[in-house]
Amino acid sequence: MNIALIAHDAKKELMVQFCIAYCPVLSQHNLLATGTTGKLVSEATGLPIQCFLSGVHGGDQQIAARIACNEIDLLLFFRDPISAKPHEPNEMNLLRLCDVRNIPIATNIATAEVLIHGLERGDLEWRNIVNPPQH
Repeated sequence: MNIALIAHDAKKELMVQFCIAYCPVLSQHNLLATGTTGKLVSEATGLPIQCFLSGVHGGDQQIAARIACNEIDLLLFFRDPISAKPHEPNEMNLLRLCDVRNIPIATNIATAEVLIHGLERGDLEWRNIVNPPQH
C-alpha cells in the first residue's frame, strides 16, 4: 500500500512519535510525504520515504495529484485545527480528492490509530482489489 504522510508544523512531532510507535506496520508499505515531514520521520525511524516538496511549496499538491491518479491508498494528514493556514483551500481539495477516490484519511491521531490497526489486520486489503498494484 502507498501511504502518504502530511503534518502541519504544530503536529510534526506527533507524526514522528506516531511513526516511531508504528514503525513495524509502516515498514511493510511504501511511504510518501511532504518534504519536512518526510525528512523528520525518516531521520527518526530509518524508514525509506519518498519526499516531495514541503507543504507550503506545493508538496501537498504533489500528493493531491497522486491521490487524483488513485496512486495513494491511505493518507495520514495531521492537521492543526487551531491556526489558519494560507494554503487551506489546497487542503480542502486534498480532502475532497480522498472522498472522490474513497481513500481512507486520518486528520488526527485518534483516527490514525484506528486506521493503522485496520491496516495491520488487513482491513484495507480491498484497496488492492479495487486498485491492483501496477508493475
